[in-house]
Amino acid sequence: MEITLRDVQAEDLDQFFAFQQDADAAHMAGFAPTNPKDRSIFDHHWGELLNDKKSLVRTIDVDGQAAGSIAVFRDGDIHEVMFWTDKQFWGNGVTTTAFDQFLEEFTERPLRARVVTDNMGTLKILESRDFKEIGEEQVFSNARAQVVTEKLFELAH
Repeated sequence: MEITLRDVQAEDLDQFFAFQQDADAAHMAGFAPTNPKDRSIFDHHWGELLNDKKSLVRTIDVDGQAAGSIAVFRDGDIHEVMFWTDKQFWGNGVTTTAFDQFLEEFTERPLRARVVTDNMGTLKILESRDFKEIGEEQVFSNARAQVVTEKLFELAH
């Protein structure tokens, strides 16, 4: 299995939109748009992300297939990383490998991440890459229709 990162191509967006429809994955991530089936909202969000010169966005590619996305964006003065991997690739190192490649490409620090407290896979990746927990926030999760606790992490070096 060859795992690489590449620039997002137009056809990747169709795949990302399909990934967003997976209720289990949205639940695990803890976030989703109010209406995940609304393609215009999805296109607006991705258009802003891809056109933001302060963001770095990559497709996670597995053997020539879009398997997910990883991006860093600015939240005020802080860079924040987010990623999404299609459920069929969970548990076999795809996200971990892609995340390591991304950390090699994007070297600005500090770098923050947030994760719902029961998303064990993401917690494991962040903690094993020296991200340190710096706080928690209570946020409303559209995907879960309830308030959830997100842990905030930071990679300082």
